[in-house]
Amino acid sequence: MSAAPFFASDRVLERLYRLHPKKIDLSLSRVERLLERLGNPHLFLPPVIHVAGTNGKGSTIAIMRAALERAGYRVHAFTKPHLVRFHERIRVAGRLIEEEALLALLEECERANAGEPITYFEITTAAALLAFSRAEADIVLLETGLGGRLDATNVIPAPAVVALTPISLDHQEFLGSTLSAIAAEKAGILKKGRPAVVAPQPLAAQSVIAARARAVGAPLFRFGREWVAQEAGAGMRYKGERWQLDLPRPSLLGPHQIVNAGTAIAALERLEGFAVSPEAIGDGLLHIEWPARLERLARGPLLAALPEGWEVWLDGGHNPGAGKVLAEAARLWRDRPLHLVVGMLKSKDVEGFLAPLASRTQSLMAVGIPGEENAFPPEEILAAARALGIDAERAESVAAAVARIAARGEGGRGVAAKYYFAGCPRILICGSLHLAGRILAENG
Repeated sequence: MSAAPFFASDRVLERLYRLHPKKIDLSLSRVERLLERLGNPHLFLPPVIHVAGTNGKGSTIAIMRAALERAGYRVHAFTKPHLVRFHERIRVAGRLIEEEALLALLEECERANAGEPITYFEITTAAALLAFSRAEADIVLLETGLGGRLDATNVIPAPAVVALTPISLDHQEFLGSTLSAIAAEKAGILKKGRPAVVAPQPLAAQSVIAARARAVGAPLFRFGREWVAQEAGAGMRYKGERWQLDLPRPSLLGPHQIVNAGTAIAALERLEGFAVSPEAIGDGLLHIEWPARLERLARGPLLAALPEGWEVWLDGGHNPGAGKVLAEAARLWRDRPLHLVVGMLKSKDVEGFLAPLASRTQSLMAVGIPGEENAFPPEEILAAARALGIDAERAESVAAAVARIAARGEGGRGVAAKYYFAGCPRILICGSLHLAGRILAENG
């Protein structure tokens, strides 16, 4: 699989990786120190919508960006991770940051940091905030990196709106082993007097978020109480305290995107000083840009190797919550047999991710992730899948996995094969955004 092009900024990013012995070390002191040396750019930004949660953060931001831009606003956005190029993380007034600008910003931050310990995410967050402070725009959409309370993005003193997307178990080694503990970290971005939009949450998370909101004096706007979003025929319906909208379904596929769209619309409803019409929201929903979220591949070597009519889909979901989301999508995919190609990082819960998908899956191919030291060996994914009753094998690569699925379909197993591969099968490559990025670099 071919690698992404190499940029001069990549050399700086490689150096920044080595500035701190830990890849993740949650703290605000290092980034606050650096921002002060840079002139506190985070204090000179347009209104900020700050988004935390476990699943759906990026999709929610992509939906808000689409609606705001259709309404004529210039939007800065900071998201993660990137799939192919780091530049994807930073959008300046609607456009991916240019290589020359990124290189200059990273070098400026590197000089200001003067070799002191700082994590990769912290220094790149500082670079993004610096970029935003120097370019005119109307609003900033800011995604947390991991938690919330001690996340490098949690330096914004008074965001215009805070949004919490669905919270589930993930990154327990950093955020805590229970939903309550993780929710407490995520809810750490709530600020006094600033509206907080809350997506559907498990009961344990709901109570923690409510307690945090009371403690800091943040008004809550919760799914099922102050707003609701649901399917409505071929579209969706949103009902809030002021807005009642009948809208098209989001262009991002899957029932969960109705929830993400509702969260985005609820945040826009609470955003003061902006005029976002129903027409702009509806047009935005039809033109969302957010790759590797139930994305169907339209070209590339993987498709070229398959019989006509087969489909290949890609999703970067990687935790139990994402597994449930994919299972919901698979429930609507009963027209074709579903075959998984799965690669995951060791920090993830393989069985928790695969369990919701087990009953929907005809077969699974376990693969490694090239270049990722922290990837699960395929044998461990294989064992987890078989423990769940999934017909599973290992493959040396994604290409080999896709070829083997195709060969099993064409090679025939008599009557059983005709059922097993009835129609044109659907292959879903999933389990890791790192893996998804590599697939897009080759096939995107």
